[in-house]
Amino acid sequence: MRALLVEELAPDYGGCVVKEIETPAPGPGEVQVRVRAAAVNFPDLLQTRGEYQHKPPLPFIPGLEIAGEVSALGEGVTAFQIGEAVVGGARIGGFSEYAVTPAAGLRRKPAGLSFSQAAGYATAYLTAYVSLVRRAQLQPGEWVLVHGAAGGVGLAAVDLAKHLGAKVIAASASDEKLATVQAEYAPDAVVNVTGGFREQVKEITGGRGADVIYDPVGGDVFDESTRCIAFDGRLLVVGFASGRLPTLPVNLALIKGFSVMGVRAGEYGRRFPEKGRENQAAIWALADRMKPRVDREFPLNDWRAAFDSLAERKVVGKTIVRPDL
Repeated sequence: MRALLVEELAPDYGGCVVKEIETPAPGPGEVQVRVRAAAVNFPDLLQTRGEYQHKPPLPFIPGLEIAGEVSALGEGVTAFQIGEAVVGGARIGGFSEYAVTPAAGLRRKPAGLSFSQAAGYATAYLTAYVSLVRRAQLQPGEWVLVHGAAGGVGLAAVDLAKHLGAKVIAASASDEKLATVQAEYAPDAVVNVTGGFREQVKEITGGRGADVIYDPVGGDVFDESTRCIAFDGRLLVVGFASGRLPTLPVNLALIKGFSVMGVRAGEYGRRFPEKGRENQAAIWALADRMKPRVDREFPLNDWRAAFDSLAERKVVGKTIVRPDL
């Protein structure tokens, strides 16, 4: 089979190459999946540089989220049948024609989602769900400011917040991307953060500020968000795509009465297994009502262009690698 191998850790994916390797066989409790789609996520890029917390031994095949068809069953696996369409996560292995993953990490693909939509669904929508439902306890009618609204996790937050009955402000530094978000997801308002956004947010919310702020960007965006959050608001720290870790003068939190909440959706499920199972069940029950957006699909040989599209923030939604193209 063909697979993208990381043979050495290097900047700009310099240690990656597509090669023919032996197709892996499933062991006990495992399933072999013919990969039809693999989502590209920032952790995939970080793994190629050795900058992610999970550091598999070299060489390895990156790719955390996959969708495809069951092609072989390991000993003891009875929950799936050959040919079934499935979706799930593999800590590594997605950017290949075949992947082996524990059966417990798979579920049947929702009929309403394409393979590409299904591959890019779980991480983004689980992050949005844990953020908005578990951590912020978002209520209908509250104002939600979503930063990075054109990215995978941001767009999922816009989609889910609308479904939960919130009033949504989608924020980005690109008018073009905001136009796409506006046309396809109909947030209540859009804000270009270039040059500042706090006055716009206050005006949109009638001077109150945003009740919930979803921030996967960090840096200056976090700093200014503390200036346009409502009293008793919840500022969700989802990531630091800007590259700068901000600091908070705690007198602001005291005076304005807001909370800063860290979000680690996967770790939340590991710390609270029962709630983690509930979270997974909730997002997949919603799948046919959500609108996961696939921006572009790339064949496996064009993996570098796929990685670049994410690294350079050229996409609205998810980038997908299609080993079957």
